[in-house]
Amino acid sequence: MELLFGSAGVPNSAKDRSTEGGIRRIAELGLGCMELEFVRGVKMGESTARSIGKLAKEKGIALSSHGPYYINLNAREAEKITASQERLLDTVRIASLCGARTVVFHAAYYMGDPPDKAYSVVKKNLQDIMHKLKFDQNQVWVRPEVTGKISQFGTLEEVLSLSSEIKGVAPCIDFAHWHARAGKFNSYAEFASILKQIERQLGRAALDNMHIHVSGIAYGAKGEIKHLNLKESDFDYVGLAKALKDFNVKGLVISESPNLEGDALLLQRTYNSLG
Repeated sequence: MELLFGSAGVPNSAKDRSTEGGIRRIAELGLGCMELEFVRGVKMGESTARSIGKLAKEKGIALSSHGPYYINLNAREAEKITASQERLLDTVRIASLCGARTVVFHAAYYMGDPPDKAYSVVKKNLQDIMHKLKFDQNQVWVRPEVTGKISQFGTLEEVLSLSSEIKGVAPCIDFAHWHARAGKFNSYAEFASILKQIERQLGRAALDNMHIHVSGIAYGAKGEIKHLNLKESDFDYVGLAKALKDFNVKGLVISESPNLEGDALLLQRTYNSLG
């Protein structure tokens, strides 16, 4: 596997706004991957999913997917936990039919709980999901994302711990979110320290199978406010590209900037320009 760059959803420049049109546009642009956005729910049938998988394979485009925003594995009500689990399971099953290698999701909110208590609840509920997927013989990686708001479960440490403790779980490292949340982690040295931490906790195999989100970002005391284009933000994307190159990171880099494919191409050009 190499390091591939692409967009979160159908590129803005795609005239055909369907998923198929997005895949074709990604290929035309010379990018290598696309994340299927199921953030408002899974509304894709099995036959469509298989057709998308066939097209992506023909075009040589790697697919991943993002689960619904309406997931909270630390919800107070049992029915909300069950509904959250079902949403993630539905996403994984459709993503698998599409040939996607990964499903990313925002795991939970703290709901006023101490982080260690929230972690225990999230871990148990995620283990239940993974048990069901194991029964289905699922091969898709399930990836809790590093989140951008301090009210959200999903620090770097929490995501890496879940990945080390639950088989089939791996991290989605959103470098912009972590920068916004921590107020730092925006330099080559800090990006390198994150990659070293991942390798230390999860082994070299984790760096060979990364799923990364990148964008510019506006932030305040409570963390993320909104995504920005890279050149309109303070995010050190050149330093990140250099760290990814120096550590020989492999996997998918997904642009979540407003100019989706523009920043994906910028990241790809920057990365390729480095010695």
